[in-house]
Amino acid sequence: MKGKIKNFIPEGAWERVQSLLNHDKLEVKVRNKRKTKHGDYRPLPNGQHQITVNNNLNPYRFLITLIHEIAHFEAFMKYGHRIKPHGKEWKMTFQRLMLPFLNPDVFPEKLLPLLAQHFKNPKASSNTDAKLYYALSEFDAPNNNSLIFQLPENTQFIAQNGKTYVKGQRKTKRFQCVEVSTGRLWSFDTN
Repeated sequence: MKGKIKNFIPEGAWERVQSLLNHDKLEVKVRNKRKTKHGDYRPLPNGQHQITVNNNLNPYRFLITLIHEIAHFEAFMKYGHRIKPHGKEWKMTFQRLMLPFLNPDVFPEKLLPLLAQHFKNPKASSNTDAKLYYALSEFDAPNNNSLIFQLPENTQFIAQNGKTYVKGQRKTKRFQCVEVSTGRLWSFDTN
């Protein structure tokens, strides 16, 4: 499986990723797209450890997700299972693991300042960092999807859950939208 991962990450990252995976003896599986997450880590009942990453991510998002999950494993091994999933132990581990990748041999120059800012205090998901999310989205495969901030107010749209909404006004970091079938008000993140 490790050889297959090489096809999903930036070429300049492969040696370092291979070193991490060999050192930690992790089982990594590439999965079909999941709506709720890019990847996950979990200890298996047989004592092994598994990481999964979605196959639809661009190489930069795939790498960030893979290192995010390796950080869960390493934090779990070093600090135990009682730590918070995205607490200070995980953040320190994630920062340490990502630092060698933050260079122009791995990431495009225009992403580096955004990544440096993000990794000062990494969040549970890079999707919550709007500037980084949009910058990474430029490297996604072309699709017909529009991001909510791109839609004019009062536009009807179908969300990933298949329901139809009408976009309302922006309130701080979210858009207030009305579900057409029920009239209920929902908040959508600006991503």
